[in-house]
Amino acid sequence: MTEEPRSAEELIDVVDEEDRVVGQALRGDATARRLRHRCTSVQVRDPLGRIFVHRRTPQKLVFPSMYDVVVGGVVGAGESYDECARREAEEELGVQGLPAPQPRFTFLYESPRHTWFLRVYELECELPVRPQPEEIDWWDFLPGAELERRLSLPGWEVVPDGLECHRRLRAWHERHT
Repeated sequence: MTEEPRSAEELIDVVDEEDRVVGQALRGDATARRLRHRCTSVQVRDPLGRIFVHRRTPQKLVFPSMYDVVVGGVVGAGESYDECARREAEEELGVQGLPAPQPRFTFLYESPRHTWFLRVYELECELPVRPQPEEIDWWDFLPGAELERRLSLPGWEVVPDGLECHRRLRAWHERHT
């Protein structure tokens, strides 16, 4: 018998199609039963504009060992999107005292196995990062062109909701420039 990751025992809010809380569940149960919940994604850039990219550890409950172009996670029961975005960014980057991530938009992410509302943020991190080894196997800050090149490489498996956030952020910037 394999041991479930610690995050499976976290209590989260379950939401309806309008993103209103309708109950609570353990994260592992919500994932297994495809219950709609809330997540945050933060695209982090350094002062040079390079994007933080990382590979998730094999122990992650969702999308283990895949590359990701955002940091973030599941919103805890009673927690706000904004609180979660800052908490997750600080935890995953291994820093304290980050400025508040800037919210950009929210969308419903759905796949055959998952469904969650995803609030997308951006953040510039001027602090030296020390990513959590329990969460992140490898990391780097990549220039935009290099990230786009890697996203097209065969075998470079990217977390699908993170990739969707990245694409939507690019489109958001095109509309707001």
